[in-house]
Amino acid sequence: MAVRADAGQGAGAIVAEDPTAIRNVVLVGPSGSGKTTLVEALLAAAGVIPRAGTVGDGSTICDHDPAAVRQQRSVALSVAPLRHQNIKINLVDTPGYGDFVGEVRAGLRAADAALFVVSAAEGADGGIDAATITLWEECAAVGMPRAVVVARCDHQRAELEAEIDGCQTAFGAGVLPLYLPMRAGGHLSGLYGLLSRTVGGKPVDDAPEEAEEARNELIEGIIAESEDESLMERYLEGEEIDTATLITDLEKAVSRGSFHPVVPVCASSGTGLPELLELIVGGFPSPVEHPLPPVTGVDGAKHPPLSADPAGPLAAEVVRTSADAYVGRVSLVRVFSGTLRPERTVHVSGHGWTPGNGNGGSTGPAAGDAPGSTGGADHSHDGDERLAHVYSPLGASLREVSSCVAGDICALTKLGSAETGDTVSASDHPLLLAPWDLPQPLLPVAVIARTRGDEDALIKTLARLVASDPTLHLERNQETHQTVLWCMGEAHADVVLSRLRAGGAEVDTEPVRVAMRQTLAKPGRATGRHVKQSGGHGQFAVVHVEVEPLPRGSGFEFVSKVVGGSVPTQYIPSVEKGVRAQMERGLTDGCPMVDIRFTLVDGKAHSVDSSDAAFQTAGAIALREAAAACGAVQLEPVDTVTVRIPDEHLGAVLGDLSSRRGRVLGTDVDDSVTGAGVASGRTVVRAEVPAAELLRYAVDLRAMTSGTSAFTRQFARYDPAPEHVRG
Repeated sequence: MAVRADAGQGAGAIVAEDPTAIRNVVLVGPSGSGKTTLVEALLAAAGVIPRAGTVGDGSTICDHDPAAVRQQRSVALSVAPLRHQNIKINLVDTPGYGDFVGEVRAGLRAADAALFVVSAAEGADGGIDAATITLWEECAAVGMPRAVVVARCDHQRAELEAEIDGCQTAFGAGVLPLYLPMRAGGHLSGLYGLLSRTVGGKPVDDAPEEAEEARNELIEGIIAESEDESLMERYLEGEEIDTATLITDLEKAVSRGSFHPVVPVCASSGTGLPELLELIVGGFPSPVEHPLPPVTGVDGAKHPPLSADPAGPLAAEVVRTSADAYVGRVSLVRVFSGTLRPERTVHVSGHGWTPGNGNGGSTGPAAGDAPGSTGGADHSHDGDERLAHVYSPLGASLREVSSCVAGDICALTKLGSAETGDTVSASDHPLLLAPWDLPQPLLPVAVIARTRGDEDALIKTLARLVASDPTLHLERNQETHQTVLWCMGEAHADVVLSRLRAGGAEVDTEPVRVAMRQTLAKPGRATGRHVKQSGGHGQFAVVHVEVEPLPRGSGFEFVSKVVGGSVPTQYIPSVEKGVRAQMERGLTDGCPMVDIRFTLVDGKAHSVDSSDAAFQTAGAIALREAAAACGAVQLEPVDTVTVRIPDEHLGAVLGDLSSRRGRVLGTDVDDSVTGAGVASGRTVVRAEVPAAELLRYAVDLRAMTSGTSAFTRQFARYDPAPEHVRG
């Protein structure tokens, strides 16, 4: 991606000075629904660009990432502002594919309202699919005011009316069309306004047959959400409610998030674009009306709630980070309070969180207790940095501006420590915004530098990627000696690998190895003898020991029953140290040993040749001899898995878990409620599954349930591995 920074103040940038004159709108919806094409059409209609680009030829403003151009779908969040009726509208385009839900959640954080874009072509397939409904619930969960845009109305398979019906069925109460399609020659020619009874502001004689019924339903829906309790009584008594009153109540209901209008749009012809812009300006809330994230001091001290006041304390958040070969690090920032100005010193605070996936052993970024695994980035940082310039982003282009007020979105360059999710505040009044929820990356991909010369480039590029993408976790496993990238899915992994290679690191992938453990098969006795004489001081240490396996998770116990000083007191800790070192190294295959009681019962020492090192070696030998005599059992990590699935996929998921050597612990009905106000129709399954069987579970579960399920995993314990796994 080549970022272009336009010199000169303004350089065509759209600037807002008043938060009430800003609308931040995120476009969400399934992949292929037409979000990016809609943004292009809106930019062209507003005169921001001379003509709309296309996804097919890679000429769109928002899909500037090389991976997006290659895949012909969005892979990252992008911002494109326009102006309509003196209101600055920041359009936040997000990917629709499930692997990039982290970008969607960042977009929800940056915006104050959502346009939920669905394709009219889906209507021919019988309505809204489950993955789309899941996205709707994601928006509902954060209380985002929403409207529905039915795009791609010019598609040859478009079934506009069926898609509107599908939206109402899937999304529930409050989802009603504001317009009905008018057709000429089988094509969408205009929109009939149900409230105004006009097309393009002009009365028509040939209104759609269902117009009156749809109009009455819309009016009743608006009145039901009205704050004027007398309005319903007046309507039921036959009074004609003034259109201006209805529009005012409609806009208030949309802004509150209790009413979700549906607008059909045809990006190629421009039909519906003026109506959509009117809805955004009149119905969606400004930053002043939208709740702001909680804030504390950097030390966790309580802080009064923020407001979108340009004169208030500075509080901004990095919602996306990217790296460019020419400009350097680019931080996309939403300003919640205060005003960002160039040539000022700011404070950058990180949360110190990393989205772990709860994996056990050394198979992933476990919750703090996974041996052998080390994280790849420290997200906890706190320090001052000086701003050079403030830019208004238009896709990959950066246009310099003099300031960015509360409620607006801007771009900052060369903030060396800033990462996605960081808070930018005043250096004399540092603050910390509460983080947003992020999904767990659950697909491991082991990468290796192709040549020794690629290793440095790999390290540097990985550091940049992890800083920019909070859904990417880097694990350096000390036991398997692998560098593992935990990704959201195969598409996410493909983008990460392409960015690694674009950063100058030629990498290959290799199978992910699961770090195993060993313990003793039975109790026994052994002797560790270390006697050497090679001139001068020799080495002499003999230990007699008893060993026995302990219950899983007990760890290591060292007991001394030496009497009579056969092993001098000062050397007893040396024996323990040698045993612990051997347990960490493991036996022949390098698997660390666990859950052993090692009892030192007797031994021999020499007044001259015995030493700390000699008894360490004797302790290690004793453990190896004991393992040879008693036999060793290989253990594999087992994870507790929680899967949330639609009821119709329950049987398939249970059968799949069984095939993975899983043990189902129980199932519970998910008592949450959908956006339609009905039971979710989901079940939560709890099971224990060997970690080796979960390496591709993120991909397989998505395929099995059409992307409608989610799971988490947490290390449980180690269990004996079956013979085919040991091999």
